[in-house]
Amino acid sequence: MKAPKLTKKQLNETVTVKCYGNEKKMKRSDAIDFYLEGAIMCEGAERDRYFNIYIDLIFGEMYCSDGI
Repeated sequence: MKAPKLTKKQLNETVTVKCYGNEKKMKRSDAIDFYLEGAIMCEGAERDRYFNIYIDLIFGEMYCSDGI
């Protein structure tokens, strides 16, 4: 499955990210960069949490969660 292309408008949207039970608002493009780097740099369950958020972000979700 190929990820959809995000528009400039979508990349500039403010999204809510829930990770480890904490919610914060971030610009989507910043969140994509942060959570992709985390997924690459981490291992195990932490990597999975970051990757779950990254997937939500690139598929245009406004509320992204680590799945926990």
